Amino acid sequence: MAIITVDFDGTLYQGNSFKVMFQVGKKRFSFKQWYIVSFGLQKAILTGIFKGKNAFRHQFFKAFAKTFKGKTTSEMDEFFQELVDIGKKEVHQDLVKQIKTHQENGDTIILLSGALHPFLVTFAHELQLDAHVLSTELMFDQYGICTGEVGPIINGNEKVKKVQAWLENENTLPDRDGITVWAYADSESDIPLLEYVDNPVVVNPNQDMKKIADQNRWPVFST
Repeated sequence: MAIITVDFDGTLYQGNSFKVMFQVGKKRFSFKQWYIVSFGLQKAILTGIFKGKNAFRHQFFKAFAKTFKGKTTSEMDEFFQELVDIGKKEVHQDLVKQIKTHQENGDTIILLSGALHPFLVTFAHELQLDAHVLSTELMFDQYGICTGEVGPIINGNEKVKKVQAWLENENTLPDRDGITVWAYADSESDIPLLEYVDNPVVVNPNQDMKKIADQNRWPVFST
């Protein structure tokens, strides 16, 4: 049996998720919501200049999550479905076929990403993937109302921690010694995960990541 972890942005999804979020936001957001995102984007850009791309992503997601404050899960479903409807044409279809082959072999699929959890759940349903989702969580109060806050951004070393915690807590798994863990991922931020798993696979890497894959003798999955 194998556990197959699949990254989202740049791996399963080949488009620009930020662009799609802006497209839907422009149509749906109130002036107040759009102001929150615009202010957050400016802050994210400044953060990214001094701390890098991942810091930019973190700050942007935090700003975007604030627009959901006061909403229930059902109220957000339509928004995330529209994101999927727009973004699904950018899905890496060859990788989807590969994932479904893993499913047919009885392997367990995990979508492992910094993207917002309800977005990935909706995407998995659209692609008919029977997958667990480990990703950045939106926070809710005791009444099921979104607080506008997010949990830890699942990126870099956080991906490794998330997989380790899942393996420790998943009661349906057989003996851990008989399980192999795979990772399909694309970027340098995924290196801790690729080093952790038994079977790392680098998907459509850029030139720098291709060199890293070659140095580590990691197989490359490209179209």
